[in-house]
Amino acid sequence: MIFTGEISLQSQGDSDIIDITSKVARQVADSNISRGTVNLFVAGSTAGITTIEFEPGLVADVRNMWARLVPQNVSYDHDRRWGDGNGYSHVRASLLGASLVVPFHDKKLLLGTWQQIVVVDFDNRPRSRQIIVQVTGE
Repeated sequence: MIFTGEISLQSQGDSDIIDITSKVARQVADSNISRGTVNLFVAGSTAGITTIEFEPGLVADVRNMWARLVPQNVSYDHDRRWGDGNGYSHVRASLLGASLVVPFHDKKLLLGTWQQIVVVDFDNRPRSRQIIVQVTGE
């Protein structure tokens, strides 16, 4: 059986990290599927999805890591072509990835104790984001 849903959210951009764990858990609970996997896909080329311990120190560490790894203030060919100043956002998103798979059993996500599902919006402005949720199982 497959259930498809969507999570909509508003981000602030600029490496905004948003905890969506409870929204994903709600989609799984509403799916009428008791065990399987949930596949999450963030639509858009300047955002990604992963798991972290969602606490202020690690959120700051992750934001700082992206600033060091893919700096905002260097030249990007994308910016020269389009002039929108978000070339770094596309590069960061491509490194993080647009999808995540999480197993669940008895309608409960099988996450670690301190593990939350987060969307990271790298764009240089606030955005509306949609996360496609596909729950597969029995």
